[in-house]
Amino acid sequence: MLPDDLENLCQSIVATNFSANNILMYITSSDYWAVKNDYKPLMHTWSLGVEEQFYLLYPVIFYILKGNKKKYILPTLVILTIFSLTFFLTSNNIASKFYFLQYRFFELSIGGICAIYFNNKNLFTTFSKSQYILFLLILSLIYLLYFNSTNSIDFKVLIATLLTSGVLIIGNLHFEQNGWYRFLISNSILRGIGKISFSLYMWHQIVFAFSRYFLVEEITLGYSILLSIIIILLSIMSYFLIENPFRNRAKIKTKPLLLIVILSFILITCSSLYVYFIGGIIKDVPELGITKSNRTTQLNFFSGQNNINIQYNENVSTMNNSFTNNDKIKILVVGDSYARDFANIILESSFKENVEISYMYLPKPEFRDRFIKADFIFYATDVPSTKEIIRKRMKDIELDTNKLWIVGTKDFGNSNGFFYNRKNKENDFNCQAYRVQMKKGILKINEKLKNEWGDRYIDLIGLIIDSNSKVLVFTPDCMFISQDTLHLTKFGAVFFSKILDSKLRMIMKLT
Repeated sequence: MLPDDLENLCQSIVATNFSANNILMYITSSDYWAVKNDYKPLMHTWSLGVEEQFYLLYPVIFYILKGNKKKYILPTLVILTIFSLTFFLTSNNIASKFYFLQYRFFELSIGGICAIYFNNKNLFTTFSKSQYILFLLILSLIYLLYFNSTNSIDFKVLIATLLTSGVLIIGNLHFEQNGWYRFLISNSILRGIGKISFSLYMWHQIVFAFSRYFLVEEITLGYSILLSIIIILLSIMSYFLIENPFRNRAKIKTKPLLLIVILSFILITCSSLYVYFIGGIIKDVPELGITKSNRTTQLNFFSGQNNINIQYNENVSTMNNSFTNNDKIKILVVGDSYARDFANIILESSFKENVEISYMYLPKPEFRDRFIKADFIFYATDVPSTKEIIRKRMKDIELDTNKLWIVGTKDFGNSNGFFYNRKNKENDFNCQAYRVQMKKGILKINEKLKNEWGDRYIDLIGLIIDSNSKVLVFTPDCMFISQDTLHLTKFGAVFFSKILDSKLRMIMKLT
């Protein structure tokens, strides 16, 4: 794996070991459905984090309310469930609602409430037609989940939870008597899938993510079938060689089991932490200009900004200074990491000695003097820089729009891993012939901004796109243009500085 990807994987391993990958995913990838997550082998363990956090809290409730306090367990669960459901329905933070236990608690606790309340109760003892309600609930659940019955995800989650609870409660009454229901949920195929379901869950993302990273650029139907067969075989092996033996106290006693788990936990966590600390650099990667010898001595854990994988981009942050009194062209670069990329393009240009760069993350009124002194202002962010957004962010700045230029977005596909492995596999790999499709929607955003800003828009994608709407991945000398498919390497900045040279000279009126 490339260093940045390996570092992220090790970060996920540590988080998963501590039942906290849901928290890590929230911090690093708030959009769960982003394509980049398809390349993360442990992306799916976010749900284990939620479940394991629940399983840590749930027994505590029973422990505190033991003995004479047992009667308070059900009311306590009901109150906590109401709180959780209220948080879930009233919050506008989609990422938080997806990843965090306080919003997910009710989905799990409703099952506990049903198990306690209906343990010795049967609401349908006198209702012989309850089996029809059972099948109605099953059909309703299928319709809700598979036929886009509602656009409200919140409503879908709540109703699916309640319908499932209803199926379990009423289905328990009819399991022995109703052959159709028993066959539906307990046939040999479903029982077999149920037995290996945890292994299926654990293996599926690992197999698909590494396949995308190492073997195939696109998972077609044929590959999906082949990989699914591999996942099933691995899951069967896991079930019989790992799950069952480790459950069987006759085969593995508790003390040896705990010893194996503890030693494995320590070994895997410590080794993963080490690789994370060093930024995933365990070998030389010439395509990124990375060698073990130029690895930063600052540990990643203590200073993420000194991480060698993002250091080139982060260095621009040190230019957050006022302009000095000299004869150089004053260039103000405003924005996030995309703006820092553009600053690096200028810093790698043929006219770098003629300019002075000042960088700021967001426009602030207290830095108005920089906007006044600047000869040229370049604005770039990963959020589409529409005129409305610019107007809102610059409302407190006396901005001369004749100085303003908008730097376009950029994208280099979903993952460099496949290109890296293919390049090292093929002797006749043609770096300049190899191109990749951009992420969905990027080209549309670029076209919209280009039309909106006209000749004030610096179209980066237009410089490297072909007639098939694909963009370059490598520079002419086979170096990665981007290290993470979003931000520029030093080689990428040099590459863009050369093809932008005449345009930037024209903008700045340089001969």
